Amino acid sequence: MEKALIQPVIAVLISSLIAIRSYRRKSLDLSGALAGFLVMTIHFAVGYRFGAMLLAFFFTSSKLTKVGEEKKRQVDADFKEGGQRNWIQVFFNSGIAAVLSLAIGNLAGWEDKCLDSKESVLITSLIGGIIGHYSCCNGDTWSSELGVLSEDQPRLITTFKPVRKGTNGGVTKTGLLAALAAGSVIGLTFVVFGFFTTRCSDGMAVKQLLVIPLSAVAGLLGSLIDSLLGATLQFSGFCTVRNKVVGKPGPTVRKISGLNLLDNNAVNLVSVLLTTLLTSIACVYIF
Repeated sequence: MEKALIQPVIAVLISSLIAIRSYRRKSLDLSGALAGFLVMTIHFAVGYRFGAMLLAFFFTSSKLTKVGEEKKRQVDADFKEGGQRNWIQVFFNSGIAAVLSLAIGNLAGWEDKCLDSKESVLITSLIGGIIGHYSCCNGDTWSSELGVLSEDQPRLITTFKPVRKGTNGGVTKTGLLAALAAGSVIGLTFVVFGFFTTRCSDGMAVKQLLVIPLSAVAGLLGSLIDSLLGATLQFSGFCTVRNKVVGKPGPTVRKISGLNLLDNNAVNLVSVLLTTLLTSIACVYIF
């Protein structure tokens, strides 16, 4: 088998196994499993580091979603057993990165490249975009899943007034620290796999370690952007019948904050786009 065919075959095998496993464990529904197979295959076919970052996000977020389910059930009006995701959520959380991965593959001749602006500003910016993408997704997920379990009183990011748990735009110290840690995990994954898959020019190999603090900041930034959008453009209200915070207005709902302009998927998409862009620019200047 030609070397050029080995990585795509491995990509298909890994993606198939993970998609089937995730469907059986109810982390993904059928549509989510099919979408996950597609985006995972693209990531791994282009570079093992990209696939590893996707899996670091997917596995850690899926695991944290299942932590404290009973407590989350009492707070979250849209609670799903196991946090099962569909194709829309899969594409909102990894579609942009899949497109960036394909662009890198075509530009780099399907070789794993180092973050090095002297070699290629465009490729460095695209890789930085993927790092920012998954740092944001992981940061937002960890912040939400751990923040709601915290004993801290959430405060609305725009006014710092105490709000009910589950309110869009509500932040806690635990949640913000979780976002930093989540971003660091993405950066660490990128660096560790890069040592085995990438050859950097003199001096650039050690400099790749800067990805870890950069991704930590990206994780926090993504979480803050998400919270800011959630507090202003996403509706939150308290339903007196269900006794829970809900995301849509209604006759039994008292408004807490936000305009009814964006839903949760749209908020996630905008925060990912902004964090992806800012991290991409940062990588060009740093590397």
